[in-house]
Amino acid sequence: MTNLKLLSLILCTLLISTNANVIEETCKKTPNPDLCVHYLQADPHSSDADVTGLALIMVNVIKTKANTSLTKIHQLLQGNPQPGQKEALNSCSGRYNAILVADVPQAISALKKGDPKFAVNSANDAAIEATSCEKSFSGKSPLTNENNSMNDVAAVTAAIVKILL
Repeated sequence: MTNLKLLSLILCTLLISTNANVIEETCKKTPNPDLCVHYLQADPHSSDADVTGLALIMVNVIKTKANTSLTKIHQLLQGNPQPGQKEALNSCSGRYNAILVADVPQAISALKKGDPKFAVNSANDAAIEATSCEKSFSGKSPLTNENNSMNDVAAVTAAIVKILL
């Protein structure tokens, strides 16, 4: 009985160690390995995920970032936006909605169907939407942190998906 417990412990340790290696090796192939490891290790599903599973986790991070950005945009719109910012905020709202209704579902579908090319396109498009949002402000953007964060996460996601090509 003791030998069985010891064997189980060793196998669990090897499995966890092996998947930590999958995360680290995958993240080394991205433009921001530390950020990649941070998000993947924070998700409990990463413990037994393959590269496709890791890509799906990162697509979910894109979704979370888009929702967070939309919440901030709506708060800014409900407040008293500075002159000229209302139009830019409305533009950004549309861009982040596009990420949620088009890019995220397309990426998930493509990854689940084994067609990663379209998932790369979706991740790249999420970065383009965030960049366009940032550029829509004449002057200082109140969404710089959110836009930069989306760009970083989208770049990591695209890099992970490219491993599947």
